Amino acid sequence: MADASSVLQPPRRAPRTKVRAGLLALFFGWMGAHWWYLGRRGAAWITLYAAACLLATCWFPVWYDNPAFFLLFIPMIEGFIESAVLSLRPDEKFDRAYNPGLPASPRSGWGPVLVALGAVLIGSICGMFAIAMVVVYVWQAMGWLEGYVL
Repeated sequence: MADASSVLQPPRRAPRTKVRAGLLALFFGWMGAHWWYLGRRGAAWITLYAAACLLATCWFPVWYDNPAFFLLFIPMIEGFIESAVLSLRPDEKFDRAYNPGLPASPRSGWGPVLVALGAVLIGSICGMFAIAMVVVYVWQAMGWLEGYVL
């Protein structure tokens, strides 16, 4: 029979890892998945913002040629930056912030470094693409590209 002290205690959760948080921020940071994983407040607002931007693209004839799609670049680039920041944070500082009350996790090794490198690579490519898309959109709206075929 189980004693009363084990019945009353909440179950222990698994410690959060830097690699998992970094990968969630890298691939799903635009919708705040890493915020949900880390238990941060305001995660629902990021998810609602991303969903509203995606839904707003349905009202335009070309989904990639509207302001709502461009506003989605903001949380996307934030996810890339936060992926690198979370991955390169020292283990002790990460555990203190996101694993309070749990035993110290083992050293993370090269996994977070590789996630941070991927975040910088993919983030810089997507960031340049976002800037180029916004510039082309603005120049077309101002009529500076009339006569050019893109």
